[in-house]
Amino acid sequence: QVQLVESGGGSVQVGGSLRLSCIVRGYTWNRYCMGWFRQAPGKGREGVAAIGSDGARNYADSVKGRFTISQDIAKNTVDLQMNSLKPEDTAIYYCAADQFDCFAAFASARPENIFGYWGQGTQVTVSA
Repeated sequence: QVQLVESGGGSVQVGGSLRLSCIVRGYTWNRYCMGWFRQAPGKGREGVAAIGSDGARNYADSVKGRFTISQDIAKNTVDLQMNSLKPEDTAIYYCAADQFDCFAAFASARPENIFGYWGQGTQVTVSA
C-alpha cells in the first residue's frame, strides 16, 4: 500500500524560505511521477512541481526560479525547496504520486482525478 506523508509547512514572511518533505512509502514502481500540488482557499488544485522516474522536472510558471523539487531515492523522499515566497504562495500543499509520466498529468486541470495517491496536506502561509 502506497502512503505519502508531508512535513515542513508553516508560516513565513514575504521573501522567506520553507522546505517541504514528502516520504513515499510502499511503492515499487519503475516508472512514476511524484509531485507537489497546492490549493488556495476558493481555488482548484494546481501543480507546483513534479519529478519523473527519468529525473525530468516540471514547474509551474509562477514558481520557476524560486522553487526546486528534488528526490532522494534511497530515503524515498521528494522535497520542495521554496525560496522568495510570496503571499500568493499561501495554500495547502499536497504531495502526490502515481505510475505514469509526469508531463501530461502535471498539467491536468484536475490532478486530484489523475493521481491516485495523495498525502494529507501541509499548510503554507506567507504574510506581508
